[in-house]
Amino acid sequence: MSFLHAGPRRSLPRLHKGRLGWLVLFLMSFSAYPQPAEHAAHSDLDFASSDARLVDSFRWARQQALSYVSDNDPVGPWYEAALPGRHAFCMRDTAHQADGAQALGLARYNHNMLHRFAENIAASRDWCSYWEIDRLNRPAPVDYKNDAEFWYNLPANFDVLDTCYRMFLWTGDRSYIEDPVFLNFYDRTITDYTLRWDLTPDRIMKRKSDIPTPPFFRGDPTYEESSRDNLVGIDLLATQYAAYRAYAAIEAIRGSKQAAQLSLQTAWQMKSLINTEWWNASQGYFYAFLNKQHHFTGRAGSDLLYRDAAEDGAKTASALHTLLATMNTEPVSAVEAKSHYAEILYRYGDPEAAYAQIMDLTRASRERREYPEVSYSVIGTLVTGLMGIRVEPTFPLTDIVAGKPFETAVETLPQLTSKTGWAELSNLPVQGNVISVRHEGNRSTSLTNNGKSALNWKAAFTGSFEILLVDGKPLKAHTDPKHFGRTVTWIVLTVPPGSTVEAKVPR
Repeated sequence: MSFLHAGPRRSLPRLHKGRLGWLVLFLMSFSAYPQPAEHAAHSDLDFASSDARLVDSFRWARQQALSYVSDNDPVGPWYEAALPGRHAFCMRDTAHQADGAQALGLARYNHNMLHRFAENIAASRDWCSYWEIDRLNRPAPVDYKNDAEFWYNLPANFDVLDTCYRMFLWTGDRSYIEDPVFLNFYDRTITDYTLRWDLTPDRIMKRKSDIPTPPFFRGDPTYEESSRDNLVGIDLLATQYAAYRAYAAIEAIRGSKQAAQLSLQTAWQMKSLINTEWWNASQGYFYAFLNKQHHFTGRAGSDLLYRDAAEDGAKTASALHTLLATMNTEPVSAVEAKSHYAEILYRYGDPEAAYAQIMDLTRASRERREYPEVSYSVIGTLVTGLMGIRVEPTFPLTDIVAGKPFETAVETLPQLTSKTGWAELSNLPVQGNVISVRHEGNRSTSLTNNGKSALNWKAAFTGSFEILLVDGKPLKAHTDPKHFGRTVTWIVLTVPPGSTVEAKVPR
């Protein structure tokens, strides 16, 4: 495992000379996490269901996530996205927590935090930003000494770029694609940062490692932090693939067709590299790392699935097999990695295993469940996984880059198990509107648009059907036989403001 596996840095603070000493820091790492504040932030997001366990999980996650929200600090509106007690947010955790934060109504917090990362990219740091920023609007002292000595995982810039695009889709906030600070971050990441660290598709496999001596991992080529023997982690390649796609979309929307085409081409080159050189054809699995001796090591699963970087068919099946095996063998305390699994499992059509992960992460006796990433990821997973709600372009990226108009639709795909008869998510903010979605099993969905403008709704269901019933009327539907390894039937509808529309599978 790599990208999703946080390594020792997140389970123990790193030991710095001249600070409190190793024993004090060791003991601090096992101190109790802070409990929800008495006057925590408020969210209108709500969840109801016939499944009382799911409702309890949602309510705990909402309360816990909101307890980490702050408004009155020099850094501006922010929420904890790092080890609790640091009063800080790091690039990796913020990127993963952003979907849950958006669902909770924390769009301006996401925007401020992502903007802070963007504004701090600098040539003096080899086009890195600050890996972790604290509430005082400074690089967190535990991670930064000066511009030559600091902690930095190379997937971070790409992760933040991809997250900015996702937040643009969710919010419709054009500052994500127009603000010069964001645009500079995207451009520098795709060009200067990539060149400085030898991360282009033709150079990344030949790069040299120049990670400095402890205590800093400046230029760690993976999110797996337990080894200094790695030249490349597959999580870096997968995160680059996602970022190049995001940049291609942003440039296409902005009318920069040539830049969009080049970025999309680079994305395909990176995906090809992953699925050829990193694939062990004789034994049928993906490698996780390339070490300094230029030998492949480890096995990869969730890193690729989270970024949709594995080819359909046997390679995706292998990555899923690796993920399921990892879930059963890694330490219970590795919540940073485990917080991703339910979202991935829902996306690839295993709601039973995804449901079990949510129950495990939210149970009262769960070790390290108060780590902020857990509560935010549970909220995000209930939205994007169980309820299957996403905001996506109506045309494939290749068509948008080729010149098709850019529009978005709210997608839904129910993924309830036999334990859950119905589920309803209310007051979800989407592009200035507020929506509610109710699933009756996996064959009926209602969407209510409580906003002031019409919404495009892509109502999807697992299975192959010639028609879907829309408010009782049969309409011809579309079928996608390769939706993350399963067949999905869908239809695009317009939901006027103040209206509820029902789509269902015919009996």
